[in-house]
Amino acid sequence: MGVDFIYPEFEVVRNENRCIACRVCERQCANEVHAYSPERGLMISDETKCVNCQRCVSLCPTRALKIVKSDCTLRENANWQTETIREIYEQAGSGGVLLSSMGNPKPLPVYWDKILINASQVTNPSIDPLREPMETRVFLGKKPDRILREHGQLLCDLPPQLSLSMPVMFSAMSYGSISYNAHASLARAATELGILYNTGEGGLHEDFYPYGPNTIVQVASGRFGVHEDYLEAGAAIEIKIGQGAKPGIGGHLPGTKIVGDVSRTRMIPEGSDAISPAPHHDIYSIEDLRQLVFSLKEATQYRKPVIVKVAAVHNIAAIASGIARSGADIIAIDGFRGGTGAAPTRIRDNVGIPIELALAAVDQRLRDEGIRNSVSLVVGGSIRSASDVVKAIALGADACYIATAALLALGCHLCRTCHTGKCNWGIATQRPDLVKRLNPEIGSTRLIHLMTAWRHEIMELMGGMGINSIESLRGNRLMLRGVGLTEKELEILGISHAGE
Repeated sequence: MGVDFIYPEFEVVRNENRCIACRVCERQCANEVHAYSPERGLMISDETKCVNCQRCVSLCPTRALKIVKSDCTLRENANWQTETIREIYEQAGSGGVLLSSMGNPKPLPVYWDKILINASQVTNPSIDPLREPMETRVFLGKKPDRILREHGQLLCDLPPQLSLSMPVMFSAMSYGSISYNAHASLARAATELGILYNTGEGGLHEDFYPYGPNTIVQVASGRFGVHEDYLEAGAAIEIKIGQGAKPGIGGHLPGTKIVGDVSRTRMIPEGSDAISPAPHHDIYSIEDLRQLVFSLKEATQYRKPVIVKVAAVHNIAAIASGIARSGADIIAIDGFRGGTGAAPTRIRDNVGIPIELALAAVDQRLRDEGIRNSVSLVVGGSIRSASDVVKAIALGADACYIATAALLALGCHLCRTCHTGKCNWGIATQRPDLVKRLNPEIGSTRLIHLMTAWRHEIMELMGGMGINSIESLRGNRLMLRGVGLTEKELEILGISHAGE
């Protein structure tokens, strides 16, 4: 019973004239949708198991398959939609909390799409990035408020900085939630590109220690995989307080994914659920956070910047102000559209605020308090393109985290079933037969191509604005205009309406 009360969400349409019963679809589907019927001499499908990952469609040699959204729906009701009824049936049958993967799919505002970029015309000429210098390099960390000199000489000693060839990094995705080959792809690409990738809260596999100069190691409430060598391996340390897909709660990696090297890397028994508590049990105030920040700095001889990652919530500006005063070098803020390997559906879809509003509020608050140079700001939560990056920088970010976009480059089809561990594309799985479907060499090459394309687009966009460096773009809200926004939204974003 349960969702069986409703016709399957997707239908497998098989062209019998093209199908040669090669059984590729059967071998490629981890959800066991396809099977060969000897009695009938043809392929059959159990559509109740289909998640529309498109693996069978992509690999069918005769193009005999397609997956379509079922047009068999319940009676129309604007209040009680089919998805809502389906979820009630599922909970009535199981008694469990609904789990979902990836980001929030609801039709809530995407402010990036309501922000336009200004361009130079006559009085302020544009810049051709192919023929003129264009600086996309950024440095993340504390900066001095003014130029300092001693005996006529500039003092160039800065706190530890992260150097990025472009203002984009690969966000936290833990080993366990994603596969070994996915991590290898991210690590290799980050190293080749001159940016960084984040381990997430699952520790760092020993094979990836050589990529340490391009790695951010994370310390979450569960402290999985955290030890001295781990802290020393990375270029920076990130304290994870929260993430955009599930603000206010901890992490959970099912025991079915805690196998082999995942168990050893996380330092927990095989088959045991990896549960990160909602709070850090040693952090109940900014003073407590400051103690952890400086404990990590002390453990690494003050050679690495410390990042504090929080979810975008309603009082984020005040929270960020406290984090800046805790001694953190970088604040990472994750918006409510951020992806996840698994989160309670109700929290993913209803808790938190958009990253655009959070970013603008935090940047303005830190400027008003005169402490903006005390920290760098990194933002994530559905950064989908180079134009989103440029808009984020203009709203006040120093750099952006991307995760879902990186997974898409690796082949993800956003079927939102990561929590099942049956990823047909070898990304969000630990099954050896599925992991091997992702070739790290091909994966890293695709990531490099994506970031190279974004870097060219960032330079083109800046050139069109008459700006030749990320530093000149940062916080330059005069270059942004809003369309279709309320006065309050424009006020929070700190931009004018188009036409003004």
